[in-house]
Amino acid sequence: MTVHTFGTFDAKNKLSHLLDLVEAGDEVIITRNGKPVARLVADVARDVERARKAVEWIKANRSANSLGDDTIKGLIEAGRRY
Repeated sequence: MTVHTFGTFDAKNKLSHLLDLVEAGDEVIITRNGKPVARLVADVARDVERARKAVEWIKANRSANSLGDDTIKGLIEAGRRY
């Protein structure tokens, strides 16, 4: 994550760009007279919702994916032999 700093005048004129940065996962600090007054960050609720949907998908599809008779530990050990 990158933190970008903009003064109030630039922030007003480049709001779309600032929102693009935030949407990409960056953080934007808006300053007035060189002092931070606001921070723009991505909507956490949206990220939480995406994570919850991913967990639901994993739970629903975990029985379709298996290692057969192998175990993760066994595969790791087999990889160490080479």
